[in-house]
Amino acid sequence: MAEIGPLVLDVDGTFLKTDLLFESFWAALGKRPIATLGVIARNIRRPAEMKRELAELADLRLDLMPVNPDIAQLAVEGVGSGREVVLASASDKQYVAGLAETYGLSGRVFASDGKTNLKGPAKATQLVAEFGDRGFDYAGDSAVDRVVWEHSENALIVGDRPAEAKALTESGHSVTQFVAGWRKRDLIRALRPHQWVKNILLFLPMIAAHSFDMETLLLVVLGIAAFSAAASSIYIVNDLLDLEADRLHPTKCNRPFASGAVPIRVGMVTFLALVVISFGLGTALGPLFLGVLVLYMLLSLSYSLKLKRMRWVDIATLAGLYTLRVIAGAAASQVEASAFMLVFIFPVFITLGCVKRMTELTLATSDERLPGRGYGRPDRGDLLNVSGLGMFFALLVFFFYSFSDQARTLYPDQWIMWLALIPIAAWLFRMIRLGYYGKQDYDPIVFALKDKRGLGLLLFTLSMMFYAAGYWQEWLGF
Repeated sequence: MAEIGPLVLDVDGTFLKTDLLFESFWAALGKRPIATLGVIARNIRRPAEMKRELAELADLRLDLMPVNPDIAQLAVEGVGSGREVVLASASDKQYVAGLAETYGLSGRVFASDGKTNLKGPAKATQLVAEFGDRGFDYAGDSAVDRVVWEHSENALIVGDRPAEAKALTESGHSVTQFVAGWRKRDLIRALRPHQWVKNILLFLPMIAAHSFDMETLLLVVLGIAAFSAAASSIYIVNDLLDLEADRLHPTKCNRPFASGAVPIRVGMVTFLALVVISFGLGTALGPLFLGVLVLYMLLSLSYSLKLKRMRWVDIATLAGLYTLRVIAGAAASQVEASAFMLVFIFPVFITLGCVKRMTELTLATSDERLPGRGYGRPDRGDLLNVSGLGMFFALLVFFFYSFSDQARTLYPDQWIMWLALIPIAAWLFRMIRLGYYGKQDYDPIVFALKDKRGLGLLLFTLSMMFYAAGYWQEWLGF
């Protein structure tokens, strides 16, 4: 009986549901962004050198990488039967060797070495030199693998490659195909459309200024669309920078990029498309709005790259991002944003930022610091104190606002504004309490818009403000 040749597996998109080049790029970018961009600029035409230098910058957790279950099962069965299972990849040898060791595969690996980019013909040449023509079975996923399949005995095709499968079959190869790919709904999930509800904050200046005409409404809606596209682009970047931390998280490990449900390259292309859409809408709404939008995106990127890992700075940044949404609403609707309103909402968002961290810490499974964050469970007390201070200053600013000339003009019934402090305080206290005991969503804004009791308090507050402004009397005729 003829000896069965080795099973040779491509790595990116075949054994793994991800690409180690992109993994290393985003991991390195999160740790050393300037150095990473320098590597890309220097080696844009030298892929092997680029991969080697990125590998030196990024120490990947190879045991966390999402594997293709069908190909992984083939590897397990091969090893179990005594067959040599070999990894051959265009990724850097440092990663490929580590991956082989992690999964108990052959120590004989083929990969890029800093000089040769082991892809397509280069890979086929090395494998034929090592195992002979048609002396191995090969599993791959891309069109560039066709030259390798042609020199293999059995071609294992991962994904939809009908042209390659037909040509290989006609040339006498045994072809086995494995279903792979990504779904649009998983990409949509990566955009986090449920987070777009945060952008209703753009309506606040319009409501506060009592400007309820259709033209203003349409301008704000366009602003919300621009911010939604911008926010989704940043969510993609954030997820790509947080791949390792998400894979260590009990629920975030199921996110599209962390789980391998959507390829990283698809996320990068989607990011660019969303930026174009956002800037296009921002330009249409005027230079002031566009400036706020750009500032929001730059601050969001800074948060993703560095600030979210810095204690307290991360919470202040989150509060700033929420406040920028309100400023953007004023820029889009072309109404003046009251200084009192901005000073009021900032401590509110400081409180909600603390609530977000308290929720994460309460739901954490250990006392260690949160992956990618600067907090551990012992910090819950400090976060509770700061959230209480935020609540106090927000209520104090609202009380002082009731004495301002603008408030006297817009809300003649001043005493009703004082009464409105009660449901505002009740809502903030509820958010702090639920966050401290881990009884809400990881994002307090999203939770607030689903929390029926909390929504009742907010709507009651809004109703009181409308009454203080005389709108109920005008609308209902009494």
